Amino acid sequence: MSTSDLYGELRPRAFAIAYQMLGSVGEAEDVVQEAFLRLHQTQRGGETIASPRAYIATLVTRLAIDQLRSARVRRERYVGEWLPEPLATDPSPGEHAETADSLSLAVLVLLESLTPQQRAAFLLREVFDYPYTEVAEIVGTDVDSTRHLVARARRHLQQRRPRYHASRQQRQQLARRFFAAVEHGDLSALEELLAQDVAMHGDGGGKVPALGRPVNGRRRVARVLAAMAPLLARAGGVRFHLTQVNGQPGALVFDARDLLVGVMGLDIADDRIQTIHSIVNPDKLQHFDRVGDLGALVRPDHEGTGKG
Repeated sequence: MSTSDLYGELRPRAFAIAYQMLGSVGEAEDVVQEAFLRLHQTQRGGETIASPRAYIATLVTRLAIDQLRSARVRRERYVGEWLPEPLATDPSPGEHAETADSLSLAVLVLLESLTPQQRAAFLLREVFDYPYTEVAEIVGTDVDSTRHLVARARRHLQQRRPRYHASRQQRQQLARRFFAAVEHGDLSALEELLAQDVAMHGDGGGKVPALGRPVNGRRRVARVLAAMAPLLARAGGVRFHLTQVNGQPGALVFDARDLLVGVMGLDIADDRIQTIHSIVNPDKLQHFDRVGDLGALVRPDHEGTGKG
């Protein structure tokens, strides 16, 4: 099989591993490209690779572990709360469907609390269903140590991991009601849709206005959301395009010039919204087309212009 054929076949799984390891689309793409470059160079050197699938999975995981270690230093200096770069794709049968829950922004945030090696072992075993022997070989340890890594990670995440009891259709209906309420600044409707202990997180990266820290509680979150409507209306308004964000209900937020200024993802359980993640840092939206400037929208001297 040619390198291009291998790339087409193996890239979806390689990207899924890298993205869930790193929480960054750009960094994941770089890791995948580097792994396939090394595969190509090895094959050109005349070396036979018995299992390209295993070879790529191993390279991607090890490169991602190294990348994550250096990324954590940068994230400690990040302005405001760091959130993963969002993916807006409808889960399809195969890669996205089987990992939809593990792709959620809430779970990716939880994975940040694991060590890079724990994160790799947990994802390979629990999400991608690799046998312990392969996981051990990939992360560079023995089977018993791998079992301990996975068990510790599982225990760490178990109590905090969101549980999605509603059907996809129920979640989509609730999301439609939520974004309509946000658009109209309907405080009472928002309070009805939010869980008592709802948490709202925002990531502007110091580039655009965003929450400096999480907002907790139904009343406080509803007030913050309701206050957005008149502010954005004075700036020309925004449009919410409902879609799947990291496998869960969410929306792409466009300004009046149809430029993307934010992505919002919802975690829903028991017919209420439990967590809201709002990513407005333009650097984290660059993998989408035509990104605008939320800062220009909401600044007092707004003149109706944006950046593409």
